[in-house]
Amino acid sequence: MTDTTSVAPSLSLTPGCTADIAELIRDACHTRTSLRIRAGGSWLDAGNPVVGEPKTLDLRALSGIVEYNPGDLTLTARAATSLAEIDAATHAHGQWLPLDPRGSSTSTLGATLATASTGPLASALGLPRDLALGLEFVDGRGVVARGGGRVVKNVAGFDLVRLMVGAWGTLGVITEVTVRLRARPEHECTLVLEAPTTVAALASLLRTLREAPITAIALELVDASLAATVGATGGDAILVRLAGNRASLAAQRRLVESFSTARELAPAVWTTLQTADAPGAASVRLSQSPSRLAELWHDVAVSTAQLVGSVRQASVERGIVRIVAPASEADRLATLLPSLALRWNAIGERLSPDGWRTLSATSPDRLSAGVRDAFDPMRVLNPGVLNPSP
Repeated sequence: MTDTTSVAPSLSLTPGCTADIAELIRDACHTRTSLRIRAGGSWLDAGNPVVGEPKTLDLRALSGIVEYNPGDLTLTARAATSLAEIDAATHAHGQWLPLDPRGSSTSTLGATLATASTGPLASALGLPRDLALGLEFVDGRGVVARGGGRVVKNVAGFDLVRLMVGAWGTLGVITEVTVRLRARPEHECTLVLEAPTTVAALASLLRTLREAPITAIALELVDASLAATVGATGGDAILVRLAGNRASLAAQRRLVESFSTARELAPAVWTTLQTADAPGAASVRLSQSPSRLAELWHDVAVSTAQLVGSVRQASVERGIVRIVAPASEADRLATLLPSLALRWNAIGERLSPDGWRTLSATSPDRLSAGVRDAFDPMRVLNPGVLNPSP
């Protein structure tokens, strides 16, 4: 698929600070001009296409770390700061921001929070909304607001922070974020286990891993194609990323090896998975309670068997299966969504227009319309991204 929301450079607005953004949004309200928010640009082809003929509000100038307090495990950065820059700054202090959205490390902090993008680390180390302590944003009226704070104990405005995370920029333009950091693991290793082929056996092994006394900072189920990509030959596989000190890690490893035959993979496996999506690929997430993941996994395998080149990856702790199909199969994936959405909870990432229409019909978005009336009554910010009828 291509980015249907791209605009010509002449229609791009490049604010240099928060005050500039507020002024541009007020002007957009006055002229009834819609704005497409952009930082790194990694997710411009995700979500419903922006309606109308928007101008691009390019935030790339709003980058850089504002404040870093290693003793408090907090960091404040502007929205267009890359996750790679934050990782480099925190590494020397044995800390990290465990956000690992799909794509490369050039993904920006603001876009990761705005889209609530997650990866394998989210189950153990926190979702974007868990790691965001405070943020500054400009709403759809051009009003600058701040929710939360810059220290862990300050929870004022916490609900406002959660409201902005995952709103896809439809309530406001995130300009600055304060995040909670974690201590970087002293040691870690990744083990791969062969996934059983029957629903009952797979469910039993996944339950054992979920309940085991181990510190698994990532626990993922991948299909045979992805398994081969990361160097695990055979069929479907389970990836277990363990962390701790040397003694703890050795004990955890012995325990996991007692469950099933296991071998170690290089740490690069996680970067490989993070960047595995092909350009233009279509993707959707299906979810159910973690206890039913084996059932969901096998149902998706049968349903998508005819999608040439598609892959599946699941979060064991969260009960989510992600389907990624090449661009050539996007329309066929859309035809499968009605039946899949009837059996499982479905959330689109990148889909064809038919796919978005299907999900909008099966999961009508009524609540967000009322919320948006308060923050963006003129519908100037990313109109249509969360709902095709802004």
